[in-house]
Amino acid sequence: MTESPVLRLGMAGLGVASTMVLPGVGEFPRARIAAAADLRPSARKAFEAKYGGRAYGSVEELYADPEVDVVWVATPNHLHCQHVVMAAEHGKHVICTKPMALTVEECEQMCLAAERNGIKLLCGQTYSMSPDVQALWQIAKSGELGRLIAINCWFYTDWLLKPRVAEETDEALGGGVVYRHAPHLIDTVRLLGGGQVRSVRAMVGRWMPERPCPGNFSAYLEFEDGTPATIAYNGYGYFDTSELTWGIGNRMYSDEERVQVRQRLRRGEINAEDAKEGMRFGASTQGASSTGAAWNAAPPVGTRAHVHWFGLIVASFERGDIRQSPNGVYVYGDTGRREVPVEGGRGVGIREMEELYDSVVHGNSIIHDGRWGMATLEVGNAMVQSARERREILLSHQCPLTG
Repeated sequence: MTESPVLRLGMAGLGVASTMVLPGVGEFPRARIAAAADLRPSARKAFEAKYGGRAYGSVEELYADPEVDVVWVATPNHLHCQHVVMAAEHGKHVICTKPMALTVEECEQMCLAAERNGIKLLCGQTYSMSPDVQALWQIAKSGELGRLIAINCWFYTDWLLKPRVAEETDEALGGGVVYRHAPHLIDTVRLLGGGQVRSVRAMVGRWMPERPCPGNFSAYLEFEDGTPATIAYNGYGYFDTSELTWGIGNRMYSDEERVQVRQRLRRGEINAEDAKEGMRFGASTQGASSTGAAWNAAPPVGTRAHVHWFGLIVASFERGDIRQSPNGVYVYGDTGRREVPVEGGRGVGIREMEELYDSVVHGNSIIHDGRWGMATLEVGNAMVQSARERREILLSHQCPLTG
Protein backbone atom coordinates (compact mmCIF):
# COMPACT_ATOMS: atom_id res chain seq x y z
CA MET A 1 0.00 0.00 0.00
CA THR A 2 1.36 3.43 -0.98
CA GLU A 3 1.75 5.85 1.91
CA SER A 4 -0.18 9.10 1.66
CA PRO A 5 2.16 12.03 0.97
CA VAL A 6 2.76 14.64 3.65
CA LEU A 7 2.70 18.36 2.88
CA ARG A 8 5.45 20.33 4.60
CA LEU A 9 4.27 23.75 5.76
CA GLY A 10 6.22 26.97 6.09
CA MET A 11 4.65 29.76 8.15
CA ALA A 12 5.27 33.25 6.76
CA GLY A 13 4.80 35.46 9.81
CA LEU A 14 4.69 34.45 13.48
CA GLY A 15 2.25 37.08 14.70
CA VAL A 16 -1.09 36.57 16.43
CA ALA A 17 -2.57 34.68 13.44
CA SER A 18 0.12 32.01 13.70
CA THR A 19 -0.86 31.25 17.31
CA MET A 20 -4.32 30.29 16.02
CA VAL A 21 -3.19 28.53 12.84
CA LEU A 22 -0.24 26.36 13.89
CA PRO A 23 -2.07 24.23 16.51
CA GLY A 24 -4.71 23.33 13.92
CA VAL A 25 -2.15 22.50 11.25
CA GLY A 26 -0.42 20.27 13.80
CA GLU A 27 -3.64 18.26 14.18
CA PHE A 28 -3.80 17.42 10.47
CA PRO A 29 -2.09 14.03 10.08
CA ARG A 30 -0.87 14.61 6.52
CA ALA A 31 0.87 17.91 7.21
CA ARG A 32 4.12 18.69 8.98
CA ILE A 33 5.15 22.10 10.31
CA ALA A 34 8.61 22.42 8.77
CA ALA A 35 9.71 26.06 8.82
CA ALA A 36 8.77 29.65 9.52
CA ALA A 37 9.90 33.21 8.87
CA ASP A 38 9.63 36.24 11.13
CA LEU A 39 11.58 39.42 11.78
CA ARG A 40 11.69 38.81 15.56
CA PRO A 41 14.56 36.64 16.85
CA SER A 42 12.49 35.67 19.91
CA ALA A 43 9.75 34.27 17.68
CA ARG A 44 12.23 32.31 15.57
CA LYS A 45 13.88 30.84 18.66
CA ALA A 46 10.51 29.86 20.14
CA PHE A 47 9.41 28.26 16.86
CA GLU A 48 12.56 26.14 16.65
CA ALA A 49 12.12 25.04 20.25
CA LYS A 50 8.45 24.13 19.89
CA TYR A 51 8.32 22.60 16.42
CA GLY A 52 11.92 21.62 15.73
CA GLY A 53 11.72 23.31 12.35
CA ARG A 54 13.90 25.84 10.59
CA ALA A 55 13.31 29.54 11.26
CA TYR A 56 14.33 32.32 8.90
CA GLY A 57 14.57 36.08 9.21
CA SER A 58 12.88 36.74 5.84
CA VAL A 59 10.19 35.23 3.62
CA GLU A 60 12.75 35.09 0.79
CA GLU A 61 14.79 32.56 2.77
CA LEU A 62 11.67 30.59 3.66
CA TYR A 63 10.55 30.42 0.02
CA ALA A 64 14.00 29.21 -1.05
CA ASP A 65 13.75 26.21 1.30
CA PRO A 66 13.36 23.11 -0.93
CA GLU A 67 11.76 21.17 1.94
CA VAL A 68 8.72 23.46 2.12
CA ASP A 69 5.73 22.48 -0.04
CA VAL A 70 3.10 24.92 1.23
CA VAL A 71 3.42 28.44 2.61
CA TRP A 72 0.82 29.99 4.89
CA VAL A 73 1.03 33.76 4.36
CA ALA A 74 0.11 35.50 7.63
CA THR A 75 2.19 38.64 7.17
CA PRO A 76 0.60 42.14 7.42
CA ASN A 77 -2.32 42.67 5.03
CA HIS A 78 -0.56 45.15 2.76
CA LEU A 79 2.17 42.57 2.08
CA HIS A 80 -0.11 39.68 1.10
CA CYS A 81 0.06 40.33 -2.65
CA GLN A 82 3.85 40.63 -2.71
CA HIS A 83 4.38 37.58 -0.54
CA VAL A 84 1.85 35.34 -2.33
CA VAL A 85 3.23 36.18 -5.77
CA MET A 86 6.77 35.52 -4.52
CA ALA A 87 5.73 32.15 -3.09
CA ALA A 88 4.06 31.18 -6.35
CA GLU A 89 7.19 32.12 -8.31
CA HIS A 90 9.10 29.72 -6.04
CA GLY A 91 6.63 26.93 -6.84
CA LYS A 92 5.04 26.83 -3.39
CA HIS A 93 1.34 26.16 -2.84
CA VAL A 94 -0.17 28.97 -0.76
CA ILE A 95 -2.75 29.51 1.96
CA CYS A 96 -3.35 33.22 2.42
CA THR A 97 -4.96 34.61 5.56
CA LYS A 98 -7.92 36.94 5.03
CA PRO A 99 -8.20 39.56 3.66
CA MET A 100 -6.68 38.23 0.47
CA ALA A 101 -5.19 41.65 -0.34
CA LEU A 102 -6.14 45.33 -0.36
CA THR A 103 -7.48 45.70 -3.92
CA VAL A 104 -9.09 43.57 -6.62
CA GLU A 105 -6.11 44.39 -8.84
CA GLU A 106 -3.74 42.86 -6.28
CA CYS A 107 -5.94 39.78 -6.04
CA GLU A 108 -5.83 39.42 -9.83
CA GLN A 109 -2.02 39.50 -9.73
CA MET A 110 -2.03 36.76 -7.09
CA CYS A 111 -4.45 34.55 -9.04
CA LEU A 112 -2.48 34.95 -12.26
CA ALA A 113 0.78 34.13 -10.48
CA ALA A 114 -0.78 30.94 -9.08
CA GLU A 115 -2.16 29.93 -12.47
CA ARG A 116 1.06 30.77 -14.29
CA ASN A 117 3.15 28.67 -11.92
CA GLY A 118 0.72 25.78 -11.56
CA ILE A 119 0.32 26.08 -7.79
CA LYS A 120 -2.78 25.97 -5.60
CA LEU A 121 -3.94 29.15 -3.87
CA LEU A 122 -6.42 29.01 -0.98
CA CYS A 123 -7.78 31.98 0.95
CA GLY A 124 -8.44 30.86 4.51
CA GLN A 125 -8.90 31.71 8.15
CA THR A 126 -12.50 32.84 7.73
CA TYR A 127 -15.56 31.85 9.73
CA SER A 128 -17.16 30.32 6.62
CA MET A 129 -14.88 27.30 7.18
CA SER A 130 -16.17 26.63 10.70
CA PRO A 131 -18.20 23.46 11.40
CA ASP A 132 -21.25 25.60 12.26
CA VAL A 133 -21.34 27.43 8.92
CA GLN A 134 -20.45 24.28 7.00
CA ALA A 135 -23.46 22.57 8.63
CA LEU A 136 -25.70 25.52 7.74
CA TRP A 137 -24.47 25.28 4.15
CA GLN A 138 -25.14 21.53 3.92
CA ILE A 139 -28.73 22.02 5.08
CA ALA A 140 -29.18 24.99 2.75
CA LYS A 141 -28.05 23.12 -0.35
CA SER A 142 -29.98 19.95 0.55
CA GLY A 143 -33.17 21.67 -0.58
CA GLU A 144 -35.24 20.32 2.33
CA LEU A 145 -36.56 23.80 3.15
CA GLY A 146 -36.98 24.92 -0.43
CA ARG A 147 -35.48 27.98 -2.07
CA LEU A 148 -33.28 30.39 -0.11
CA ILE A 149 -35.11 33.69 0.31
CA ALA A 150 -32.91 35.77 2.66
CA ILE A 151 -29.77 35.81 4.85
CA ASN A 152 -29.27 38.08 7.84
CA CYS A 153 -26.10 38.36 9.92
CA TRP A 154 -25.66 40.51 13.02
CA PHE A 155 -22.34 40.87 14.90
CA TYR A 156 -21.45 43.19 17.80
CA THR A 157 -18.05 42.73 19.47
CA ASP A 158 -15.14 44.57 21.15
CA TRP A 159 -12.71 44.63 18.20
CA LEU A 160 -11.76 48.31 18.67
CA LEU A 161 -10.91 47.77 22.34
CA LYS A 162 -8.47 44.92 21.73
CA PRO A 163 -4.73 45.65 21.36
CA ARG A 164 -4.32 47.31 17.95
CA VAL A 165 -1.10 48.45 16.28
CA ALA A 166 -0.82 50.92 13.37
CA GLU A 167 -1.23 48.37 10.58
CA GLU A 168 -4.56 47.32 12.13
CA THR A 169 -6.04 50.81 12.26
CA ASP A 170 -4.53 52.42 9.14
CA GLU A 171 -6.84 51.80 6.17
CA ALA A 172 -3.95 52.29 3.75
CA LEU A 173 -2.30 49.23 5.33
CA GLY A 174 -5.45 47.13 5.43
CA GLY A 175 -6.66 48.28 8.84
CA GLY A 176 -10.18 48.62 10.20
CA VAL A 177 -13.06 46.19 10.48
CA VAL A 178 -13.98 46.13 6.78
CA TYR A 179 -10.63 44.54 5.93
CA ARG A 180 -10.18 42.56 9.13
CA HIS A 181 -13.60 41.26 10.22
CA ALA A 182 -15.96 41.79 7.29
CA PRO A 183 -14.40 38.87 5.32
CA HIS A 184 -15.77 36.47 7.95
CA LEU A 185 -19.33 37.70 7.40
CA ILE A 186 -19.07 38.22 3.64
CA ASP A 187 -17.55 34.77 3.07
CA THR A 188 -20.30 33.17 5.16
CA VAL A 189 -23.10 34.98 3.36
CA ARG A 190 -21.58 34.26 -0.05
CA LEU A 191 -21.21 30.56 0.81
CA LEU A 192 -24.85 30.24 1.88
CA GLY A 193 -26.07 32.32 -1.07
CA GLY A 194 -24.11 30.57 -3.80
CA GLY A 195 -21.28 33.04 -4.28
CA GLN A 196 -22.44 35.56 -6.85
CA VAL A 197 -23.38 38.90 -5.34
CA ARG A 198 -24.82 41.35 -7.86
CA SER A 199 -24.63 44.61 -5.92
CA VAL A 200 -23.88 46.27 -2.57
CA ARG A 201 -25.33 49.25 -0.74
CA ALA A 202 -23.68 50.11 2.57
CA MET A 203 -22.66 52.65 5.16
CA VAL A 204 -19.38 52.49 7.11
CA GLY A 205 -18.68 54.40 10.33
CA ARG A 206 -15.57 55.75 12.06
CA TRP A 207 -16.68 56.89 15.51
CA MET A 208 -13.77 56.24 17.91
CA PRO A 209 -11.12 59.01 17.90
CA GLU A 210 -8.61 56.79 19.69
CA ARG A 211 -8.94 54.22 16.86
CA PRO A 212 -9.81 56.35 13.78
CA CYS A 213 -10.63 53.54 11.36
CA PRO A 214 -13.81 51.81 10.18
CA GLY A 215 -15.45 50.33 13.27
CA ASN A 216 -18.98 49.57 12.14
CA PHE A 217 -20.93 48.92 8.97
CA SER A 218 -24.38 48.02 7.72
CA ALA A 219 -24.68 46.51 4.25
CA TYR A 220 -27.37 45.21 1.94
CA LEU A 221 -26.18 42.60 -0.57
CA GLU A 222 -28.29 41.40 -3.49
CA PHE A 223 -27.39 38.12 -5.19
CA GLU A 224 -27.74 37.59 -8.94
CA ASP A 225 -30.93 35.57 -8.40
CA GLY A 226 -32.46 38.37 -6.33
CA THR A 227 -31.86 36.84 -2.89
CA PRO A 228 -31.23 39.63 -0.32
CA ALA A 229 -28.68 39.50 2.49
CA THR A 230 -27.85 41.95 5.26
CA ILE A 231 -24.73 42.15 7.39
CA ALA A 232 -24.53 44.49 10.38
CA TYR A 233 -21.33 44.88 12.40
CA ASN A 234 -20.25 47.01 15.36
CA GLY A 235 -16.82 46.67 16.98
CA TYR A 236 -17.00 49.41 19.65
CA GLY A 237 -17.51 47.06 22.57
CA TYR A 238 -20.72 48.26 24.18
CA PHE A 239 -23.44 45.69 23.39
CA ASP A 240 -22.20 42.19 22.42
CA THR A 241 -24.13 39.64 20.36
CA SER A 242 -22.91 36.86 22.66
CA GLU A 243 -25.69 38.07 24.97
CA LEU A 244 -28.10 36.63 22.38
CA THR A 245 -26.15 33.45 21.60
CA TRP A 246 -25.82 31.57 24.90
CA GLY A 247 -22.59 33.41 25.76
CA ILE A 248 -20.85 32.12 22.63
CA GLY A 249 -19.11 34.83 20.63
CA ASN A 250 -15.82 36.52 19.84
CA ARG A 251 -15.41 38.86 22.78
CA MET A 252 -12.12 39.41 24.59
CA TYR A 253 -13.16 41.39 27.66
CA SER A 254 -15.81 41.10 30.37
CA ASP A 255 -18.22 44.02 30.76
CA GLU A 256 -16.13 45.42 33.62
CA GLU A 257 -12.89 45.09 31.66
CA ARG A 258 -14.43 46.89 28.68
CA VAL A 259 -15.16 49.93 30.84
CA GLN A 260 -11.59 49.94 32.16
CA VAL A 261 -9.98 49.49 28.73
CA ARG A 262 -12.09 52.25 27.18
CA GLN A 263 -11.14 54.66 29.95
CA ARG A 264 -7.44 53.82 29.61
CA LEU A 265 -7.62 54.30 25.83
CA ARG A 266 -9.16 57.74 26.27
CA ARG A 267 -6.43 58.71 28.72
CA GLY A 268 -3.72 57.41 26.37
CA GLU A 269 -2.46 54.91 28.93
CA ILE A 270 -2.31 51.78 26.72
CA ASN A 271 0.89 50.86 24.91
CA ALA A 272 -0.63 49.00 21.95
CA GLU A 273 2.66 47.58 20.69
CA ASP A 274 3.58 46.07 24.05
CA ALA A 275 0.09 44.65 24.47
CA LYS A 276 0.15 43.17 20.97
CA GLU A 277 3.57 41.63 21.53
CA GLY A 278 2.09 39.70 24.42
CA MET A 279 -0.24 37.94 21.96
CA ARG A 280 2.31 37.02 19.29
CA PHE A 281 4.07 33.70 18.90
CA GLY A 282 7.08 33.36 21.16
CA ALA A 283 6.24 36.24 23.47
CA SER A 284 7.63 35.65 26.97
CA THR A 285 4.36 36.90 28.49
CA GLN A 286 2.08 35.62 25.75
CA GLY A 287 -1.50 36.63 26.42
CA ALA A 288 -0.90 37.40 30.11
CA SER A 289 -1.43 41.14 29.98
CA SER A 290 -3.21 41.45 26.64
CA THR A 291 -6.26 39.21 26.72
CA GLY A 292 -9.24 39.48 29.01
CA ALA A 293 -11.44 37.18 31.02
CA ALA A 294 -13.88 36.44 28.20
CA TRP A 295 -11.09 35.44 25.79
CA ASN A 296 -9.64 32.88 28.19
CA ALA A 297 -12.91 31.60 29.66
CA ALA A 298 -14.15 28.04 29.30
CA PRO A 299 -17.08 27.41 26.90
CA PRO A 300 -20.45 28.34 28.42
CA VAL A 301 -22.13 25.51 30.35
CA GLY A 302 -24.35 23.35 28.16
CA THR A 303 -22.57 24.13 24.89
CA ARG A 304 -19.89 22.25 23.00
CA ALA A 305 -16.32 23.57 22.88
CA HIS A 306 -16.83 26.30 20.30
CA VAL A 307 -13.78 28.38 19.53
CA HIS A 308 -15.69 31.51 18.50
CA TRP A 309 -18.81 32.65 16.71
CA PHE A 310 -18.87 35.64 14.42
CA GLY A 311 -22.33 36.86 15.25
CA LEU A 312 -25.86 35.62 14.80
CA ILE A 313 -26.64 34.16 11.35
CA VAL A 314 -30.16 33.34 10.18
CA ALA A 315 -30.85 31.94 6.71
CA SER A 316 -34.50 31.89 5.60
CA PHE A 317 -36.11 29.60 3.06
CA GLU A 318 -39.54 29.07 1.52
CA ARG A 319 -40.40 26.54 4.22
CA GLY A 320 -38.25 27.41 7.22
CA ASP A 321 -35.18 28.99 8.78
CA ILE A 322 -31.77 27.82 10.02
CA ARG A 323 -29.36 29.32 12.54
CA GLN A 324 -26.54 28.28 14.91
CA SER A 325 -27.54 26.46 18.09
CA PRO A 326 -25.69 25.81 21.37
CA ASN A 327 -24.45 22.46 20.06
CA GLY A 328 -24.85 22.69 16.31
CA VAL A 329 -27.60 24.07 14.06
CA TYR A 330 -31.30 24.73 14.66
CA VAL A 331 -33.65 23.88 11.79
CA TYR A 332 -37.10 25.49 11.96
CA GLY A 333 -39.56 23.80 9.61
CA ASP A 334 -43.22 22.90 9.14
CA THR A 335 -43.01 20.20 11.83
CA GLY A 336 -41.28 22.37 14.43
CA ARG A 337 -37.68 22.92 15.51
CA ARG A 338 -34.88 20.36 15.65
CA GLU A 339 -31.19 20.62 16.50
CA VAL A 340 -28.58 19.08 14.22
CA PRO A 341 -25.47 18.33 16.32
CA VAL A 342 -22.10 19.56 15.07
CA GLU A 343 -18.79 18.25 16.35
CA GLY A 344 -15.55 20.20 16.80
CA GLY A 345 -14.59 23.82 17.20
CA ARG A 346 -13.49 26.42 14.66
CA GLY A 347 -10.43 24.35 13.72
CA VAL A 348 -8.35 27.19 12.26
CA GLY A 349 -5.57 25.59 10.26
CA ILE A 350 -6.79 22.03 10.01
CA ARG A 351 -9.71 22.78 7.69
CA GLU A 352 -7.61 24.87 5.34
CA MET A 353 -4.98 22.12 5.22
CA GLU A 354 -7.64 19.50 4.50
CA GLU A 355 -9.06 21.50 1.59
CA LEU A 356 -5.63 22.28 0.13
CA TYR A 357 -4.41 18.69 0.59
CA ASP A 358 -7.44 17.26 -1.22
CA SER A 359 -6.71 19.59 -4.12
CA VAL A 360 -2.93 19.04 -4.31
CA VAL A 361 -3.01 15.27 -3.77
CA HIS A 362 -6.43 14.21 -5.06
CA GLY A 363 -7.16 16.92 -7.63
CA ASN A 364 -10.33 18.17 -5.94
CA SER A 365 -11.55 21.72 -6.48
CA ILE A 366 -10.77 24.36 -3.87
CA ILE A 367 -13.89 26.23 -2.79
CA HIS A 368 -11.98 29.02 -1.05
CA ASP A 369 -9.56 29.61 -3.92
CA GLY A 370 -8.02 32.85 -5.15
CA ARG A 371 -11.01 33.84 -7.28
CA TRP A 372 -13.29 33.25 -4.30
CA GLY A 373 -11.08 35.39 -2.07
CA MET A 374 -11.03 38.14 -4.69
CA ALA A 375 -14.84 38.13 -4.88
CA THR A 376 -15.10 38.45 -1.10
CA LEU A 377 -12.67 41.36 -1.09
CA GLU A 378 -14.61 43.04 -3.90
CA VAL A 379 -17.73 43.06 -1.72
CA GLY A 380 -15.83 44.65 1.19
CA ASN A 381 -14.26 47.32 -1.01
CA ALA A 382 -17.67 48.00 -2.58
CA MET A 383 -19.08 48.60 0.90
CA VAL A 384 -16.52 51.37 1.49
CA GLN A 385 -17.13 52.86 -1.96
CA SER A 386 -20.91 52.74 -1.47
CA ALA A 387 -20.63 54.52 1.86
CA ARG A 388 -18.40 57.19 0.37
CA GLU A 389 -20.54 57.79 -2.73
CA ARG A 390 -23.95 57.09 -1.12
CA ARG A 391 -25.06 54.75 -3.89
CA GLU A 392 -25.44 51.12 -4.93
CA ILE A 393 -22.26 49.51 -6.34
CA LEU A 394 -22.52 46.85 -9.05
CA LEU A 395 -19.92 44.06 -8.85
CA SER A 396 -17.91 42.51 -11.68
CA HIS A 397 -15.50 39.96 -10.13
CA GLN A 398 -17.90 37.54 -8.47
CA CYS A 399 -17.68 33.78 -8.94
CA PRO A 400 -20.10 30.90 -8.38
CA LEU A 401 -19.72 28.33 -5.64
CA THR A 402 -17.87 25.26 -6.93
CA GLY A 403 -18.67 22.83 -4.11
